[in-house]
Amino acid sequence: MKYLVMLCDGMADEPNAQLDNSTPMAKAVKPCMDYLASKGEVGMVKTVAEGLKPGSDVANLSVLGYEPAVYYSGRSPLEAASIGIDLKDTDVTLRCNLVTLSDEENYEDKSMVDYCAGDISTEEARELINYVEEKLGNDIFKFYSGVAYRHCLVWKNGNPHPGELTPPHDISGRVIKEYIPKGDDTAALYDLMKKSYDLLKDHPVNKARVEKGLRPANSIWLWGEGTKPALDSFFGKFGKKGSMISAVDLLKGIAICAGMKSVDVEGATGYIDTNFDGKCKAAIDEFKNGADFVYIHVEAPDECGHRGEIENKVKAIELIDEHILKPVTDFLRTFDDFAVLVCPDHPTPLSIRTHTSNPVPYLIYDSKNEVDSGVSKFCEEEAKKTGNYIEKGFTMMDYFLSK
Repeated sequence: MKYLVMLCDGMADEPNAQLDNSTPMAKAVKPCMDYLASKGEVGMVKTVAEGLKPGSDVANLSVLGYEPAVYYSGRSPLEAASIGIDLKDTDVTLRCNLVTLSDEENYEDKSMVDYCAGDISTEEARELINYVEEKLGNDIFKFYSGVAYRHCLVWKNGNPHPGELTPPHDISGRVIKEYIPKGDDTAALYDLMKKSYDLLKDHPVNKARVEKGLRPANSIWLWGEGTKPALDSFFGKFGKKGSMISAVDLLKGIAICAGMKSVDVEGATGYIDTNFDGKCKAAIDEFKNGADFVYIHVEAPDECGHRGEIENKVKAIELIDEHILKPVTDFLRTFDDFAVLVCPDHPTPLSIRTHTSNPVPYLIYDSKNEVDSGVSKFCEEEAKKTGNYIEKGFTMMDYFLSK
């Protein structure tokens, strides 16, 4: 039996006037998803429990079968594992975004122009983070470069609960004054952020970006704090040999911490320009090489949601369906038995451009037990109509793997 999870990050949404009061999922032309939904089980699942922040960290852990209340120790530590940082139990890590802030004189008066600094490349970002480390790193704080705009700060003997730290993608277009670090132990973190602006605004990398009409990565933004994670082995937990295919450090880190194989795909970016065909080939290769379980994570719908890119969000769903889900499913039909789970991790509504903790639609297709679900289109409204509801998202993986 082979198991495929197609995780479409942030795919769920709300009716939008510019889509004829429909959602991107309902609007997208996605014949493979719709077929699997028509012959499988469709419903809604609560991937983010009440009281938890609706991040991709919590939601993907839940989809993978790890109860966040038990296993979650913060977002950044999972990304640190992907980068290869050897964390001590007393270390605290923080996500370090490279962002674009507006140019008001006082730092707190600036606005969050872009949480990802104009899709800065990994190469450019590495040069900037290395420069920040050279100038601001010390025995207490150490900066590590990651992928694109996503990087890591390790705080030696730090406070795992320093105060209120806001994700930058939650405040696009807003003045940052109300969202700067708050709490008893955030002064040093805020000081690093302010100093980084003075260091980066005139850096040669940013001058070159501005000359090309690109946004400068003129500040770091710290958030997503946590401590060294301790996930049970996925194989030990479920008895399946698993592989993870993702462009982002968070999912790679989850895989590493869970003892899964993390597969790198050339040209995988986390955006709509990602290498969809490469992800497809990687998944097929993993199954050919003996994997029982492959988890394909595509970030593109989420990024489009954060940016309010309506047409691109629809297009991202269509590209996933055509270039990944259909060919991988066609390949799996060469095996006697297989099952497919398709779902978002959380909604990223275009109207608010950030995550919510609302339930998301799921479909589970079992090749040896096709049914007439009565669902013709895989979308939020049709999923709600079925009445199927999984209240505790972390229980869905056990249910799926029982097929």
